[in-house]
Amino acid sequence: MLSIGTIVMGAADVRRAAEFWSRALGYVPRDGEVKDDWAVLVPADGSGAALALDLSTTPVQEHPRIHLDLYAGDAADQQAEVARLISLGAERVDWDFYPDDADFVVLADPEGNRFCVIDTSHS
Repeated sequence: MLSIGTIVMGAADVRRAAEFWSRALGYVPRDGEVKDDWAVLVPADGSGAALALDLSTTPVQEHPRIHLDLYAGDAADQQAEVARLISLGAERVDWDFYPDDADFVVLADPEGNRFCVIDTSHS
């Protein structure tokens, strides 16, 4: 059976992206190393998928085909996490596809990569 081992994202500034995602997720550089062109971040407790950051010069997609969903426990947790991520350098995205009763908030990391913070208690 297959499982997701590493999610790879492009970044124009790998070190900046590694700093953001390390702080956002509580991840640490695998082998303690972040290079200018590549970094692999892993959960500090050792469980879960890794996040790799690869040097990229391609433009960020406004409506990416693949993105990260980060889960929050409820609406209050979602609101607190969105505020925390913004304080780390994320930005709100003026998303044109929000449904009327959205359970997600679209953000962009400092590199412009889109990701969502999901209220998992939303019915």
